[in-house]
Amino acid sequence: MQNYSIFSLAKHALTGHLRWSRTFGGRPIRKHYDVVIVGGGGHGLATAYYLAKNHGITNVAVLERGWMGGGNTGRNTTMIRSDYLQPANSDFKEFSLQLWEGLSDELNFNVMVSQRGYLDLAVSDSDIDSFTQRANSLRLRGIDCEILDVPQLKKVCPELNVSSNTRYPIQGAFYQARGGIARHDAVAWGFARGAHALGVDIFENCEVNDFIINNNRVEGVKTAHGNIGAGKVLISVAGSTSLMAAKAGFTLPLETLPAQAFVSESLKPIINQVINFNMGWAFINQSDKGELVMGGHIEPYNGYVQRGGFDRIEKTVSRLITMFPFLSRVRIMRTWGGIVDIPMDRSPILGPSPVDDLLLNCGWGYSGFKATPASGWCMADSIANGRTHALSEPYALSRFRDGYNSVDEGGYEPQPTAQ
Repeated sequence: MQNYSIFSLAKHALTGHLRWSRTFGGRPIRKHYDVVIVGGGGHGLATAYYLAKNHGITNVAVLERGWMGGGNTGRNTTMIRSDYLQPANSDFKEFSLQLWEGLSDELNFNVMVSQRGYLDLAVSDSDIDSFTQRANSLRLRGIDCEILDVPQLKKVCPELNVSSNTRYPIQGAFYQARGGIARHDAVAWGFARGAHALGVDIFENCEVNDFIINNNRVEGVKTAHGNIGAGKVLISVAGSTSLMAAKAGFTLPLETLPAQAFVSESLKPIINQVINFNMGWAFINQSDKGELVMGGHIEPYNGYVQRGGFDRIEKTVSRLITMFPFLSRVRIMRTWGGIVDIPMDRSPILGPSPVDDLLLNCGWGYSGFKATPASGWCMADSIANGRTHALSEPYALSRFRDGYNSVDEGGYEPQPTAQ
């Protein structure tokens, strides 16, 4: 892998930047791989990278039906944080946040991590109680957080409207200073580049149409470019997981819904944190380009369309204007949607499926992007060692059969709202 630095940039400038080596791809498809990863988003690419880096398993293929990072990785709002109430969830996200903090150096690729702080605004006494419980739980586990009263909140975010003259006056906030954002495209490119350099094969426009299964054991996949044999197969396709599971002959306890987000015209720097309004749920942050990135509740209907309804935009914007009245004069420039797969307990499904050697990484809902490095690390460990990584054990599919509910964030994570 060619090292990226100011010196290599200067050297290639002398030749018009025509001699850079290929970032990834360009290799022929083999007939058999030790591991085939279905899905070329952040989670699939991170798994491939850590398989090669941590375990020396390089006979790996990543198969993506479109372009790398073109699914939910490129259709999210890029938040990273670890402020979850349930210990299993907070430990997993905290491990991920620690990996985020050193990821640019490790990959020799700037994934643009910006730990600008995460604010969750309280608008009622019950919010304050809930946030205090969460903060106490996190502190006992050594995870940074604090509860801010209104004067402290005003110092952290001076532009925020904390007037008592609104329908839901802000009474304080939960604050995690290490929370923030990263650049979604850079994450996909960085992991793809790192995995390719270690010997992993990455193929775009290579849709998996079916699985080759004998005696309840997966032996390969059928693709648009022919059959590929595999020792193990990982499904990491976010909102399309139920469709892939159906091809393998089983169903999963997942709902699939569109999640919409949108951005404004570019403005001068004004919002320095990632901010969530806890009444009705609406969030906002400002990108490096100056655009205000906004979103809210998941769409209230099941579907696979990558777009949302105008009514969701209207409801989200009305809440954001309560927080920042100046937004009433800002123009929305574009909207998009991702497809989220959500289990009933709002936590992911990681590990074995009902088919031997066919593994699952799904059910992330709104939480997938922030978990990208840890998900890749843990799934790579599980694949390489033939057992579930300790951080992933609470997320086994079998929990729905056994009634294991220690990862239930149903009362905290945003849920679909019926019309």
